[in-house]
Amino acid sequence: MVDGLSKLEQYLDTVSARQKLVARNIANADTPGYKTQDIDFKSELNRASGSSPAIIEPEGLPTKNDGNNVNLDHEARLLAENDIRFNIATQLLRGNIHEIREAITEGRTS
Repeated sequence: MVDGLSKLEQYLDTVSARQKLVARNIANADTPGYKTQDIDFKSELNRASGSSPAIIEPEGLPTKNDGNNVNLDHEARLLAENDIRFNIATQLLRGNIHEIREAITEGRTS
């Protein structure tokens, strides 16, 4: 169970890092030359090394005349996706905490 909690913690750290990146992208939506950044979740989940997530520049985003490629619709979708990921992870964490509490309670009554 401890290993599962560690992986869940790493997952939550990755979700948190993505939330910060998306917020930074939105804050720089009008900054000339700013390039959108994101986290490659698939590779991060495969790696799960506990280090900081690798930041990437997503390909295929249209670039404005000033060199900026932040698309607010794209960033809003990422925020919604990240919210779902966070909610799933916290539900899993709550389930693990519940199991630990039950084990402690059963140990006291035995």
